[in-house]
Amino acid sequence: MKTMSCRQVGGACDKEFHANSFKEIAEMSKQHGMEMFQKKDEAHLRAMSEMQELMKAPDAMKSWFENKKKEFDALPDD
Repeated sequence: MKTMSCRQVGGACDKEFHANSFKEIAEMSKQHGMEMFQKKDEAHLRAMSEMQELMKAPDAMKSWFENKKKEFDALPDD
């Protein structure tokens, strides 16, 4: 199991996500993002806006995802 923070996966806070794969971390981050969106959290809304810009360029989004997965893979196990 490994740990990444919201900020490490493109978010805006230090909430930690614990999972065995980056795919699981990404899903937890997405759920957290939706919660913060509903709360209209300003910092998270800015981070989401930046992510939406990235998603407009499929190659950039793919590269981002691959880099984050490598970062996850390089982390020590908890």
